[in-house]
Amino acid sequence: MNNIIQNRSELLFIYDVRDANPNGDIEENKPRIDVESGINIVTDVRLKRTIRDYLLNHRQQEIFVREIEYAPGKIQDAKLRAEDFLLDDSGQKITKSDFQNRFRSNEKKDQEIFQEMKMVIDSNIKKHCIDVRLFGVTLPVEFDQKNKGSITYTGPVQFKIGRSLHRVGEPKLIRGTGAFASKQDYGQKTFREEYILPYSLICFYGIINENAAKDTGLTDDDVELLIDGMWNGTKNLITRSKVGQMPRLLLHVIYKERNYHIGDLDKKIKIITLNNKNEEEIRGISDFKLDLTELAKVLFTNKNKIEKVRFLVDDDLQIVKDNDEIKIDNLVEEIVFEKIQLQLY
Repeated sequence: MNNIIQNRSELLFIYDVRDANPNGDIEENKPRIDVESGINIVTDVRLKRTIRDYLLNHRQQEIFVREIEYAPGKIQDAKLRAEDFLLDDSGQKITKSDFQNRFRSNEKKDQEIFQEMKMVIDSNIKKHCIDVRLFGVTLPVEFDQKNKGSITYTGPVQFKIGRSLHRVGEPKLIRGTGAFASKQDYGQKTFREEYILPYSLICFYGIINENAAKDTGLTDDDVELLIDGMWNGTKNLITRSKVGQMPRLLLHVIYKERNYHIGDLDKKIKIITLNNKNEEEIRGISDFKLDLTELAKVLFTNKNKIEKVRFLVDDDLQIVKDNDEIKIDNLVEEIVFEKIQLQLY
């Protein structure tokens, strides 16, 4: 299945967070809330970080955008990271000076050597780094003060900002001790403060563009790893602020036609609260049903342009269409629904 993708597709990903901070702001690390609507916001950067970390740590995939310490307390910048992909024909890393000497023997000028260096790095980051093939990259490349430039690719996979499907209310401030201390040192104990949301059901919408895929070399296998990273990456978050997240529904709508997609599928989803609760009182998936009536309508309207809809779903999620509970694979009978089989690791 290692072929560059041919047709466009869309992604819908819904997960929930309980007693955690899905994505802190820069100033106070508070959950991001749209003040006007009370909706919880999660950046696409946060989701991409989840995917990158999972693919690096659990799928042994090379990731370009990550912190690498090259000396005690010193982290690579983008220019140094680019040089990690200055490789010879056998795949071994070489220095800029070695690269320069190799080509100077052919009487090439510095500008020509720089272009050769740029081409080598360009080829290798796409070959080795799945996040470049997925999300693109903007990378400064420098040979010397006179010869510098950049490598830029627009990512085939683009996500909108994630938004909760309900109002979440104000974040809760939790205070606690950060360390143990003896009785005599009690006054020197450190204290921590953190903001959490009691509950948030978050929806991300994404698109996979077949035209940009040609530029980065995005393959069908890469898309399978992307979906794996979204689902299992979310499930395996174990940092203090992120633990407590669970994937609930993922839909992958694949089209028959090139250069076509419906768009804004996330706006076709809503929740119906249960037990007379308002939205701010939701504390789990037993407090609501996911209403996919409008999504079903738009998929049905476009049924002749859709090849299939692939899905992953949590069995505890209650889904309704026209007020009737349904299974996700019965959402639109005229469209093939196919359960995604994730590889075990």
